[in-house]
Amino acid sequence: MRSLLQDVRYALRQLFKSPGFAATAILSLACGIAATSAVFSVVWGVVMNPYPYAAPDRMVHFALGGATANGYNGVAITATQWQQLRKVPAIEDSVLMNFKNMTITGSDLPEDVHSTLMTSNGFNFFGVPTLLGRGILPSDASDDRDPQPILVISYKFWQRRFNGDPTLIGKTIQLDHQPYNVVGVAAKRFTWGDADVYLPMKTTAGTDAYQVEARLKPGVSHHLAEQQLQPLLTQFEKETPRSFPPNPGPLTVIGLNDQFMKAIGPSLALLFGAVLLLLAIGCGNVSILLLARGVAREHEFAVRAAIGASRARIVRQLLTEALLLSVTGAALGVLLAYKLLAGIIALLPQYSFPHEAAFAINLPVLAFSVVVSLLTGIFFGLWPALRLSRPDVREAMQTGTRKVAGTVSGRALHNALIAGQIALTLLLLSAAGAAVQSFLKLAHTPLGYDPHNTMSIGLPIRESAYSTLPARIAYVELLRNKIAEIPGVRMVAISANATPPNNGLNSPIELLGQPSSQDRKARINFVSEGYFPLLKISLLQGRLWTESENHNANPVAVINQTFAHKYFPNGDAIGHSLTIGALKNAPPEVTPQPSATGWIQIIGVTEDKLDDGLRNPVAPEAFIPYTLAMWGYTQFLVHTDGPPTAMIHTIGQQVASVDHDQQIGQSVLDLEHWISTQPEYAQGQLLSWLFAGFAILALLLAAVGLYSVVSYTVSQRTNEFGIRMALGAPRGSVLELVVRSAITSVGAGVAIGILLTILLQKGLAHWAAATNQTLTPLLFAVAILASVVLIASGIPARRATQVEPMEALRYE
Repeated sequence: MRSLLQDVRYALRQLFKSPGFAATAILSLACGIAATSAVFSVVWGVVMNPYPYAAPDRMVHFALGGATANGYNGVAITATQWQQLRKVPAIEDSVLMNFKNMTITGSDLPEDVHSTLMTSNGFNFFGVPTLLGRGILPSDASDDRDPQPILVISYKFWQRRFNGDPTLIGKTIQLDHQPYNVVGVAAKRFTWGDADVYLPMKTTAGTDAYQVEARLKPGVSHHLAEQQLQPLLTQFEKETPRSFPPNPGPLTVIGLNDQFMKAIGPSLALLFGAVLLLLAIGCGNVSILLLARGVAREHEFAVRAAIGASRARIVRQLLTEALLLSVTGAALGVLLAYKLLAGIIALLPQYSFPHEAAFAINLPVLAFSVVVSLLTGIFFGLWPALRLSRPDVREAMQTGTRKVAGTVSGRALHNALIAGQIALTLLLLSAAGAAVQSFLKLAHTPLGYDPHNTMSIGLPIRESAYSTLPARIAYVELLRNKIAEIPGVRMVAISANATPPNNGLNSPIELLGQPSSQDRKARINFVSEGYFPLLKISLLQGRLWTESENHNANPVAVINQTFAHKYFPNGDAIGHSLTIGALKNAPPEVTPQPSATGWIQIIGVTEDKLDDGLRNPVAPEAFIPYTLAMWGYTQFLVHTDGPPTAMIHTIGQQVASVDHDQQIGQSVLDLEHWISTQPEYAQGQLLSWLFAGFAILALLLAAVGLYSVVSYTVSQRTNEFGIRMALGAPRGSVLELVVRSAITSVGAGVAIGILLTILLQKGLAHWAAATNQTLTPLLFAVAILASVVLIASGIPARRATQVEPMEALRYE
C-alpha cells in the first residue's frame, strides 16, 4: 500500500509538471466516457429497466395477426371470457381494463382527464406500491355490486392539477358530475395507459369487451402461450364477433417491451457502437500522448533501471499514471454526461420508448463508468508501459544523444495508432453523413397534404349529455361554427379519426360487381367536407361531397389514388360502390347510421397522403362523411393565419360557451410539430445530431493525435533535419519529408476506413432506410478528413523547416 501511495504521489507530480499533456489526455477520455455513459443510461432505461412493474419481462399483450404499421390489433374480451382465460395453464395472472375520457366538474376549472378503469386485482397485478395512500383493492369492485366511488390519481396529474398537495388523500373530486374519493397517489413511474386517474371497474356478465393484459408463468414461452390460447380466442371470436376485427389473423403474444425494442432498439445499438468507437479513438489519443511523453522520459527510466528498478516496477508506475488519467477523465466525463443525457432525452422519439422509463446517471450507470475508466486506463496505458519499461540503459545514459532518425519502432507504433484512429474516425464520419443524408431526404418527403398553421383539437363527446346520434352531430356542428367565428381562424374541419400522419380504421371492404375477398381491405376515414381543402389535398377525379350531403349523411365516399389503382386498375372507380365491413360490426366507440352499413358510392379520387408513418407505403383509403358514423372522440382541424396554438385560449372560451363542462384538455396537436414527433422523423433527427456530434469529436481527437505524432516525429528528428539542411537540402524538401511521413500513416487509415465503410455500406443503408444510398457521405467524409489532416500535420511540419542547422548539430 505504501509503494502504491508513492506511485500515486509521483504520478500526480508528473501530471502537474505537464499540465498541457494532462489536460489534453483527460479531455480526450472525458469526451469518450461522457458519450458512453450518457448513451448507456438510455440503454439502461429502455432495454434493461424500462418498467417498474412486477416481472415485466413476463407481461404480455395479445394481438391478432401480429404487429401492423400502427401497432397491433389488440384483443378485447368480456368479463366471462376473462374468467376462462385466467384458467389457461400458461397464464399466471391477468387484468381487464377500459380507457375513457372524463371531465372534472363541480369547479371553475373543468378539465378533461384520461381515466383507466381496471378490475379490482389491477394494482396487485402491477405490483407497484402507491406513493401516498393505497391502490384499488378487491373490495372496491366485487362482482355483486357496483364499484366503490374511489380513485387513484397519477403522479403527473397530482402535480399538475393539485400542485402535489399531500393532504389530497380522503378528499372528493367530481368526474362527470359524480363524486369520487381520492384514496391514493400512484408512484411516479406508474403511468400505465398515460392515465390521469385509475378507477375500479365492475365485471358483470354481458357482451361489453375490455382490453386484457396478462403475465405468463415463469418458464412459459410466447409460442407455448399462443398454442394454449389460440383455441380459446377462436371460441371467443364466435361468441362476440363485434369485439374482434373482421377476418382476424392468428393470435400473437407480444412482450411488453417488444414494440419499443423493434422501434428504437437498432438505433440504440448503433449509437452505443458509435460511442464505443469514440471511446476507442480517445484511448488511442492518450496512448499516443503517453508514448510521446514517455520517449522524453527514457533517460529517467534508464536511470531507474540502472539502480535496480525492475521492469514490473516501471510498468506499475506507468499504469498508475494511466489509471490516474482515466479516473480523472471518468469523473469529468460523468459530469459532462449529465448535460449530454439531457440533450439526448430531448431528442428521443416520444413514442418509441416506454413512458415509464427513467433516464438518469444512476448507480448502475456510475458503476459502468467506473468499469469503463479502469478498462480504458489499462487499455491505453498497458501498451506504452510495456514499450517504455525496457530502456536501453547504455544508450540512454549517454546524456543528450539522439538518434539521427529517431526510434524506428516508436514511429511505427505511433503510425499504427494514427492509422487506427483515422480509420475509425472516417467510419464515424461516413455514418454521420449517411444519417444526415437520410434525415434530410425524410424531412423533404412530400406528405400529400399541408400541415402548416394547422392544429388538431381532440374533444371527447360525453355520452351522458349527448346520447343520440342527432344530438352528437348537432353539438359537433355547433362547436365547428363557433370556432370558425374566431378572428384569425381560416377554416375548421371535422376529423373523427383522420388526423395525419397516423389515422384511419382498418376494415375489410366489398366492391359492388366484384367477387368477395378477405384480402380486400382499406383504411376508412370519417371527415367533414372541409377536410380536403383545409389540408390542401388535391382532387384528381370526380368531386367532393357537399355540406348538404355531409349534413344529410349521404352514403358517398372519396378514395385515394392507391385505392383506385389497386382495386380499379382500369381507372373507372367513379360511380362504383363499396361496403365497409367494420361498420357492420362496429366497435363500441362508433355509432353508425343505418345507411352506413349499406352500399356507399364512390364520387371522387384524391391524391395520396402519408398516413402510415413517413416511410411506410401508402395504404388504400376511403373517406366518408363523419355524420355516417359518429365516434365518441372527435377531432377538430383548425387552420389559422398564424401559429395555431396561440388560438387555444380563445377556442377554449368558445367551446365553454356551448358547454361549460367541455374543456380543451391536453389533446391539442400542432400538425407540423406532431410530424416531428413521429418515430421515423424523431429517430432520424436523433441519429443525425448525435452521430454528427460524435463524428466532430472524433475528428478533433484524431487531429490532436496526428498533431502529437507529427510533433513527436519532428522533435525526434531535429538533428536529422539540421544535417539535411546543413548539407544543402531546401526547407521545402524537409516540409515534404515530414508531411509525406504523416500522409503515409494517414493514407493507411483512410484506406482501412474506406474498406470498412464499403463493407458496412449495406448495413448503413438499411439502418438509414435509404433505398438509393450513395457514396456521397463517404466522399464528403474523406474530404473533411483530408482538410483536418493537412492542418494538423502542417503546423508541426512547418516548425521543422524553421530548425537552424547549427543549433540542431549541437545535439551531436
